[in-house]
Amino acid sequence: MPSVNYSNARQNFKELITKVNEDSVAYTITTKENENAVILAEKDYNAMLETMYLQSNLANVSHLNQSIMELNHNQTITIEIDDNE
Repeated sequence: MPSVNYSNARQNFKELITKVNEDSVAYTITTKENENAVILAEKDYNAMLETMYLQSNLANVSHLNQSIMELNHNQTITIEIDDNE
């Protein structure tokens, strides 16, 4: 994960926010006291929360793993959806 020191982050905060949103890359903001923080795009934060939620239930984990295995072995079906109905 890239890092930027506190002073540089403060001086270029708007640009840092733009960068984490455009590139979907989190940055560590470092301090001399080693009290670091991480900045990331809200959409990436929300995706992490959703992933943690989905993986917090063993039934979900099992179903997701089974689905991934089926996808990897081309064991899928195609369903056509008519938007006009």
